[in-house]
Amino acid sequence: MSEFTVFDHPQILRFLFYPRRDFAPQPWVPNATTYFISVAEGISISCRFYLDNEKAPNILFFHGNGEIASDYDDIAPLFTQIGVNFFVADYRGYGFSGGEPTFSDMMKDAHSIFDGFKQMLVQKRYSGRIFVMGRSLGSAPAIELACNYQEQLGGLIVESGFADVIRLFAYIGAPVEALGLDQVQVSLNLERMPLISIPTLIIHGEYDRLIPVQEGELLYRDSGAQDKRLLIIPKADHNDILFVGRGEYLNTVREFVLASG
Repeated sequence: MSEFTVFDHPQILRFLFYPRRDFAPQPWVPNATTYFISVAEGISISCRFYLDNEKAPNILFFHGNGEIASDYDDIAPLFTQIGVNFFVADYRGYGFSGGEPTFSDMMKDAHSIFDGFKQMLVQKRYSGRIFVMGRSLGSAPAIELACNYQEQLGGLIVESGFADVIRLFAYIGAPVEALGLDQVQVSLNLERMPLISIPTLIIHGEYDRLIPVQEGELLYRDSGAQDKRLLIIPKADHNDILFVGRGEYLNTVREFVLASG
């Protein structure tokens, strides 16, 4: 049994996941493809791959809880324009994925998605290094992979991530104390950061009202990486961070990936 099943209580899941279905099977932007990665018998995860070129660095991206991969048809070109291949993975129940989302499945599926992504790169002979990135809720699977596969990764990027999962539940309004979760001790984001030595970039909005900037500062503080960077976007909130600080955000990601790759 996964250590994360304690977070699979229905009263937590209804606050944590906001699955949306997709009705656009193929991306409308050029050089983009829909992929499916099997994570369990009869269950595949829908993903989208946005290609710059075969030798470019590759970012495996886990999105926020109210997003789906096809939302990035508008955003991914910003990454390909800075010379990065961008691969966005859904969760169970999101987009065209099968199943229903749970916290433990999200964490477990991240490993299968990573394996499937690597196999796809090998099959297509894409040679750039792999970076893992997570936004908001997606910071958990991204840090999970960074902690377990450091020798295979060029670096970790966390955008608007949380340090403490119990505080995250409190931020989103879940009944933490009523469910006794305030007494639960599970190794997650903050506990894992000292174990991660690969280059790490933490990005957070100064005025994030959902996950306060102090969460990003804690992740940066406890990172075990010698090469670690903290970018706080002035005046940015949780959902406008890329657009408020677009130039600084993209330039920092580009410099980080090129330096670490």
